Amino acid sequence: MTDRLIYLPLGGAGEIGMNAYVYGYGAPGKERLIVVDLGVAFPDMDTSPGVDLILPDIAWLVERRAQIEGIFITHAHEDHVGAIGHYWERLGAPVYARRFTANIARRKLAEHGHPDSVVKVVAPFPQVVDCGPFKVSYLPISHSIPESAGLLIDTPDGRVLHSGDFKIDETPVVGDPWNRALWEDVSKNGVKALICDSTNVFSTAPGRSESTIGPAITEMMKEASGMVVATTFASNIARLKTLAMGARHADRSVVLLGRAMRRMVEAATEEGILDGFPAVISPEDALNVPRENLMLLVTGSQGERRAASAQLAQGSYMGLKLQEGDTFLFSSKTIPGNERGVIRIMNQLSELGVDVIDDAGGKYHVSGHANRPDLETLHQIVKPQFLIPMHGEHRHLREHVKLGRANGITGIVAVNGMMIDLSGNTPKVAEYIETGRTYLDGTAKVGAMDGVVRDRIRMALNGQMVVTLIIDENDEPLGDPWVEISGLSETGRSNTSLADIVEQDLSQFINRANAKTLRDDVKLEKELKTIARRSTQAEIGKKPEVIVIVSRLS
Repeated sequence: MTDRLIYLPLGGAGEIGMNAYVYGYGAPGKERLIVVDLGVAFPDMDTSPGVDLILPDIAWLVERRAQIEGIFITHAHEDHVGAIGHYWERLGAPVYARRFTANIARRKLAEHGHPDSVVKVVAPFPQVVDCGPFKVSYLPISHSIPESAGLLIDTPDGRVLHSGDFKIDETPVVGDPWNRALWEDVSKNGVKALICDSTNVFSTAPGRSESTIGPAITEMMKEASGMVVATTFASNIARLKTLAMGARHADRSVVLLGRAMRRMVEAATEEGILDGFPAVISPEDALNVPRENLMLLVTGSQGERRAASAQLAQGSYMGLKLQEGDTFLFSSKTIPGNERGVIRIMNQLSELGVDVIDDAGGKYHVSGHANRPDLETLHQIVKPQFLIPMHGEHRHLREHVKLGRANGITGIVAVNGMMIDLSGNTPKVAEYIETGRTYLDGTAKVGAMDGVVRDRIRMALNGQMVVTLIIDENDEPLGDPWVEISGLSETGRSNTSLADIVEQDLSQFINRANAKTLRDDVKLEKELKTIARRSTQAEIGKKPEVIVIVSRLS
């Protein structure tokens, strides 16, 4: 069989978050593989109530564990590294990352009892990691977290550039500035495929540098009369520094609230990439500082219910309270799907008399992703034979392909589970892989098709009813069935207890049932469930999820 070069997204293509990409080279079905990123997505109450995290479905990879040469993490955002601790044991391959990203990856592995020795620190290009048929180098690139990188992947069938998350920023405050000469150098001898970030393809304005928002943040903190609270992504180290420096220039002491915030600052300090960060004080010491001289830097920019922002909005956190005249800054973009949680917190803050400032005007926030003009710049530098968009919803991927075609670059929309053959002169679909998502529910991992989350949604929408019936040793009912309800109105149209109404209808059925029905648990359960739902529908207009328990005395 002829060897082939393949690209397979298992997460992050057709959605924003949960990034997991696979490259392979070799005979079909026997390719040697490398994995790029293992990230998570975050749940919401509408589609995944009660779930802690959403992970990519890696069943296809696990079946080919022996073929995996290595796992490469492009940067330390949760949607790129968050699943490494959950999945490493099932994959077993060495993990490669730049220094800061390696620090975060090791912490995540340690949380799951895995050895940190599996993480190999890789210096930027020109260092090369040999992984079977692949030669991989890290290409520094600017983003909203330090030491982000694209990947230069050399294969027997040509050079591939995987952009990772990026923006063109020559003054990023923290992290690597945009290095046009580097990308020109690695592209000069020809690039077969550019696998490229698509997040901001619809944003037509040129991207803005992180350094441009510092003066506005400082001025806002100087003008604020009370305490200032600011929230952003904990991983956006440059923004944390911008906010902290703004506080120092405004004669405000800085307090870090939230485990993720402290962990990221510690990691960045350990790795020597957070120079000049102002000294912080503890929440206990902050109680003795005048409000007008305080700035709290807190987690929870996306409305997370247990984060510091939500706790402050509900009253207090670690002894610190907000009051009328304080200012709360959301220095971040709200991820689609998180709007309700963020707005809820904003309204709670407003009820406390706090002035809320968001990113709507772009005055206090810049994106970490390349806008449309920056994408075109990268296209022009790399001049790939073909373009495959990633990191975006379907509409982003499709628009990115259109953008490439307008500039003479062949492209293809590749969503999760779509294996693309890069071997020829035109990218083509080689196979479709069954993929999806895995839910971390407490400590258990459940598949999207297992029905756990689906049942939870149905219970949330329709309520729940438990019907219990005891059958004696002679296959005769021992009393009438009884009903317990949860999440349902206690009374309905009859102004009588809903449980009583349903119990009466069930009792009538049991009293009429013949011996054959009473001996058949399956039929009995089906009939009791049908009657319970029908009675409830008639009383309150809802069809609840019904659990039937038939206990038999021996």
